[in-house]
Order: sequence, then C-alpha cells, then structure tokens
Amino acid sequence: MDTKNDGIYGALIDQLDKLARHNRQGSFRTKDRYYEAMKRFCRYLADEYHLQKLSNISGKHLTAYVLKLQSTGKSASTIKTDLSAIRFFHDKMDAKYLLPSNAGFTVPLERRRFGEEDRAWSSQEFFAFCEMCGQKGRPEYAAIAAISYYAGLRIHECFRLDTAAAEAAIRTGVLTVKGKGGRIRSVPIGPVVADVLRLWKASTPRGHKLFVPDGMPTDQAIEQLQQFIIAVRPVVSDRPITHHGLRHSYAVRQYQELMAAGSSEQGAFLRVSNLLGHGRPEITKIYLAGIMTKQ
Repeated sequence: MDTKNDGIYGALIDQLDKLARHNRQGSFRTKDRYYEAMKRFCRYLADEYHLQKLSNISGKHLTAYVLKLQSTGKSASTIKTDLSAIRFFHDKMDAKYLLPSNAGFTVPLERRRFGEEDRAWSSQEFFAFCEMCGQKGRPEYAAIAAISYYAGLRIHECFRLDTAAAEAAIRTGVLTVKGKGGRIRSVPIGPVVADVLRLWKASTPRGHKLFVPDGMPTDQAIEQLQQFIIAVRPVVSDRPITHHGLRHSYAVRQYQELMAAGSSEQGAFLRVSNLLGHGRPEITKIYLAGIMTKQ
C-alpha cells in the first residue's frame, strides 16, 4: 500500500529504527514480526494523523487503528499481536501518554476462536476471485491465489518465492518452503502450481522474486494484495474472506483426499499439519473447522 505522506512516514521509520537497533529482547522471529507490525502502524499514523513523533501516540490513535484493522477483516489474533508490537516499542520511548490495555478499549476486541469458524474459500469463491484478477489486470494476484489454494502457502511465503525456488519445484515436483520460525517444509505440487511457477519464472529476471517488483518492499507488495482482496470481496463472496482462507481450503481438500485414500483420521490430521508447516498440530484444527464441526 502506497504512503500518502512519505516524508512523515520516513521520519517515523527513522525513530522506529533507532528503537529497534537498541532492542535486545525477544527472538529473531518476534523482533521481525513486531517491527513489521509497527511499520504498518507508522504508515497509518502518517496518512491519517500526520503524526510526526512516535512519543505522541495516544489511546485515540490505537482505538482508531483497531477499528481500521477490524474493518479490513483482520483476525482477532492478528490485531492483538499488532497491539502487543505497538506497546512493546511504546514502552521503550519517553512517551507522552499511557496506552489503554486490551480491556480498556472503548471498542470490543474479539476473542480468538479455535476451531469454530470456517474460513476456507469455496471453489466458486476462488474461481470468481481469479476472474476478477483478470478483469482488473492483476494476473499475478490470481497466480498467488492459486499457489495458496493448491499448495497451501502463506501469503509471505508466496511473495518470498524467487526464480531458483520455482526452477527447483518445476524440476522435482516439490516446492521447498521456509515458513514461520524458519521451519522448512516440502510441499508436493501438481500441474496447476507447476504451470503457474513456469509462467512467472519465464517472465522474471534470474535471481529475482516472482511477485515483488524491483524496488518495492515485500511488506508493501503484500499489503497491496490484501487491499485488492478487500476491494473485490463484495463481488466474490458474501463473507469476509481473506487470503489466509485459501490455505484453509488447501488443508480441507488434503484431509478429505487422505481420508478417501484410506488414511486414519489421526494419520490424515498429522499429514495435513506437516504440509502446512505447523509447529503445533492442534493449530490444524482451526483449518479443518468447516468439516470437523460437521462430523
């Protein structure tokens, strides 16, 4: 997503970078997650409030940001992690105001629900989205959606793909993915994903990322896709679908195919968990909510 006030945004990022350089707390994964979340908040502050000092963040900024995240379909867990990131950096500055706790917000924060909500895209929603991508001149978004729908990649894993990863996957039939926490997994790919990778590899300079234009930060490219989904969502679905729901669709189909092939419920469950790259298998229950609640 483009920033409307580059000068103010740059000044805020300079302040953030100074805080980040002196930070010795947390794992590398947590540091990266918190930093990216704070960058998004800085962009919001620059565009909506023209705020020039991070030390002037107040409860009104936080409340408005929560409402914005909720309106764009962000999950409860994502919002709460972003709030933790903002408070983390806020605690390291000579701040002018205290920030409200989650319980102190004037807007309700939804509790994260495990295994209750079916977020998987239907095949009709997926194909309708791909059609909209074609109509809007964004074929790369249809390609990314296909990779998540048919191979279960997270959004940042799709944007991390480069020509070398594509070439190896086309040659071996297996896509090697570095996911959350640095966990590496191997995902078998079918002809649809192979064709997508072959097409985009052919049009991408060797050594470059398939879906990130040169000179554009990856988080900005990701944000643009998310905003596109929000924009076309009313035409595609009557639900607040997000890109992550494509991964849910993949999990459901893999589980059903494994069960149909004679696998035990436990065996199918663990296999899907491995394909998704989950460190905790119980998280997979969230992805299978739509079919587990019907069993």
